[in-house]
Amino acid sequence: MVGTMTAYLEHKDLTRRDISSKRADQIAENVHRCLDSLAQAADQAGRRPSDVQLLAATKTRDVGEIMAAVTAGITLIGENRPQEVVLKGGAIRAESTSPLGFHLIGQLQSNKINKILPYVDTIESVDSASLARKISDRALAAGKTARIFLEVNVSGEESKSGCQPQQVGQLADQIASLPALTLAGLMTVGPHVTDESAIRHAYSDLRQLRDGLLEQNDPAWASCTDLSMGMSQDYPLAVAEGATIVRLGTAIFGPRAFV
Repeated sequence: MVGTMTAYLEHKDLTRRDISSKRADQIAENVHRCLDSLAQAADQAGRRPSDVQLLAATKTRDVGEIMAAVTAGITLIGENRPQEVVLKGGAIRAESTSPLGFHLIGQLQSNKINKILPYVDTIESVDSASLARKISDRALAAGKTARIFLEVNVSGEESKSGCQPQQVGQLADQIASLPALTLAGLMTVGPHVTDESAIRHAYSDLRQLRDGLLEQNDPAWASCTDLSMGMSQDYPLAVAEGATIVRLGTAIFGPRAFV
């Protein structure tokens, strides 16, 4: 495993556009399998497949791999690292012939905000009023509106980022007063456990936090409808608990060769 971004970039050209037909077919098959599985999970939960979007988590994947997924039916992608957004964003936007949602799903430092705004439409990893304020200032200066999600640490694990559940109402209220921002939903990373009941409980908690905001009928929070939760290892549980976006990486692209 390569442990630093600099070392990683020396091992793979993320701007590469040409991939083998075998690799493209493999990705397409995985996309179709994921879409079918997602539809089945929604049906089992008494929901419509259209209620849940499949986001392809594209960390360490090059432009060719990403566009193979888009060709196969992916309409929403998410990058973890701002550096990768900048490296790949222009080519992805140029090659996309249909509308493509582009999310930042990893942590964001304030000095990277201006660099990612030309490419992403949504930032899922906002966990403080300070970061929201800085995004608002930069988006306003750029003449655009940024969609954001509040990242919530519902599992309470110290290794995870995100605001505390009890902070959600206060932060949502502060965000509502900021220009050039739309609070589109809540996001979480599920607990790293094998206990399905614990995983479902965490996702249920996020849904209840979202519902609590909407039940107050505040027009400023009416847009906070999405729940981004669930990854390759647990997304059926997230769908059962109300996810509207699931973030799948290895299920689409296979195991990563780099961290």
